[in-house]
Order: sequence, then C-alpha cells, then structure tokens
Amino acid sequence: MIEAAFSPLRRRALLATACLPWLPAARAAEDSPRREWPRKRATPALELAGIDGSAWRLAAARGRPVLLNFWASWCEPCRAEMPALQQLAREHASGGLQVLAVNYRETEGAVRRFVGQTGLELPVLLDREGAAAKAFGVRIFPSTVGIDRRGHARFVVTGEFDWAGTQAARWVAEL
Repeated sequence: MIEAAFSPLRRRALLATACLPWLPAARAAEDSPRREWPRKRATPALELAGIDGSAWRLAAARGRPVLLNFWASWCEPCRAEMPALQQLAREHASGGLQVLAVNYRETEGAVRRFVGQTGLELPVLLDREGAAAKAFGVRIFPSTVGIDRRGHARFVVTGEFDWAGTQAARWVAEL
C-alpha cells in the first residue's frame, strides 16, 4: 500500500528534490537583477543629445566600456542609485568607463532642474520620445545596460542596484 502511494515517477521527483543542494544558489541567481544580453540580439545604435547640447553616439565610444543608466526624475529608485553610479564613474574613469544617465521622456527643463538640485555630475542624455529605451528593451526604471569595449551589450541590470558594491566592480571589469 505504501508503495502504491509512491509511484516510480513520484519517487524520482522526491529523490531529485532531496538531492538538489544547489537549489538555493539557483534561486539566488534567478533573483539577481542582472540579465545577460541575448547573444543573437544586436546592440542597438544610439545617438542622443546631451543636456549640454552635444550629440552622443554609442559608436563613437568604441574602445571604452559604457554603462547606460535609463532613469527618470520621478523614479525614486533611480534617484537613490545615482550617487553610487556617480562614484562608480569616478573610481573607474582611469579605465575609460563612461557612465551615462539616459533620461526617459522628460522635458529638458525638468532634467536641468533635477541636475541642479542634486548636483548630478554624470553626462545626461535626453531620450525625449523613449525610442532609446524601447530599442534597448527597457520597461523598468532604473535599468542599466553594460556595453563592452567592442560596442556589444553584455548585460542589463533592472531595478535599483548597489553600484558601490563588489559585484558592480566585477561586472564593470567584464566590460
């Protein structure tokens, strides 16, 4: 009767569950805010205006690692991670890292007010229509895209992240 309660299929499932010491690590990896960029997906071309009036092109950044941080001033998690992104940019400037704050669909005036109030020093690009965010698949703010020296997107970090931590330094080193 006990044997009937545990069919061969159910027994295998129970044994498999009992023999998965890596399951918590797998769950932790799933909870990571980082997602790899799909291998077959090309990195979108990017050309945006900066609030300083300059034009910025991703193609011109080849040879330097780039972090594109998509944000908005109304987004509290975006605001919270800005100081750590700014510090990361300072710490890795000698390695050529460019950290760019890509504002999502706000007026230039609103962005300028935010920069003035917060003292943000990162270069700020204006994604006025949201086309850049759409091209990079950004639906959640903040989202940060890591682009290597060859100009290939490598990963996307979704949501607020501690850019001052050791994990961030490892991710930047990959670029």
